[in-house]
Amino acid sequence: MTGGEVLDLAREAVWTMILVAGPVMIVGLLVGVVIALFQALTQIQEMTLVFVPKILAIFVTILVALPFMGQLLESFMGRVAEMILTTG
Repeated sequence: MTGGEVLDLAREAVWTMILVAGPVMIVGLLVGVVIALFQALTQIQEMTLVFVPKILAIFVTILVALPFMGQLLESFMGRVAEMILTTG
């Protein structure tokens, strides 16, 4: 493999990681902001209040996005396996 091919593979790996982790991270961020806004508006200063809704939201997001994540990872692994087979 040349240096350019390695960089292309690394770039594709990082992009795949962003696409797989992105939905979960965005939902966690949004739920955290909503709970923080709720805490600020009601002046409830309970530090553990944010954890349960965030965990539940992330769990539901993973369940919903799992086919999409699996398809992305499967296609990336297929391309990597093809590169391994063609380069010897």
